[in-house]
Amino acid sequence: MRNPIGTHVLVGKGLVDGAVAHADELGCETFQVFVGNPRGWALTEGKPAEDARFRDLMTERGTRTFIHAPYLVNLGSPTAKTYESSVASVAHNLKRAAEIGAEGVVVHTGSYVGDSDDSRAMRQVREGLLPLLEAIEGEDAPWLLLEPTAGQGRSLCAGVEDLAPYLAALDDHPKAGICLDTCHVFAAGAPLDEPGGTTATVDRIVEIGGPGRLRLIHANDSMDVRGAFKDRHQRIGEGHIGEAAFAELFAHPATEGVPFILETPDSRSADNRDIPLLKRLRDG
Repeated sequence: MRNPIGTHVLVGKGLVDGAVAHADELGCETFQVFVGNPRGWALTEGKPAEDARFRDLMTERGTRTFIHAPYLVNLGSPTAKTYESSVASVAHNLKRAAEIGAEGVVVHTGSYVGDSDDSRAMRQVREGLLPLLEAIEGEDAPWLLLEPTAGQGRSLCAGVEDLAPYLAALDDHPKAGICLDTCHVFAAGAPLDEPGGTTATVDRIVEIGGPGRLRLIHANDSMDVRGAFKDRHQRIGEGHIGEAAFAELFAHPATEGVPFILETPDSRSADNRDIPLLKRLRDG
């Protein structure tokens, strides 16, 4: 499938009885989950039997799944406890991804709150993430997927150009992938609302990261105008990005095989319009 389409689903009753059942109800071809409290530091262990059941079912179906790390993670934080907890959380989520067969773990790239420049924070990113990346072994092992932010606060990586120094801090590690959130990159200034602007944006991502590094797209329209530095997602076609940008994404050679995960309002509702809409745009 050129681009499997789905959304972030809730685990609820468990990975199979909750997440998979919900994804099936929504018509998801791929999906994303949290494997713990998204707003807490607790490292929730899995249940081996349930993990195996989920992994085997997804393998049988050929369904690609992803984990999103907790929102609290900030590898650039000046607070030692937050930094240490962030590293532990990313490591735990990579472990859980391997246990359930998820393709990657999405991690927000963080910020350098309290500093006049980002040099300390970038050293922390390197010291925290590079050992985790170097511990990843095997082609089937999960990717660490870096998700640039919308540019709010003192972001370490928001605009496309910020990807270059961030990846360089990680020695351009081959398991450091990119999760492109359309609302975030638009909020940071990418011209997704212009004809050809989405194509140019993806071209630049490929130029910076190299082929094959774009591994996941969070497909979200934006409630706010380009360059507003606000992370407020909107339904596809109802925001300032518009449907045409997503049609361009589907047409770009670099997105061949890249899953699209929705994080839009109501995308987890049975009557959501965004999953069918993206499928129509993909299928022409």
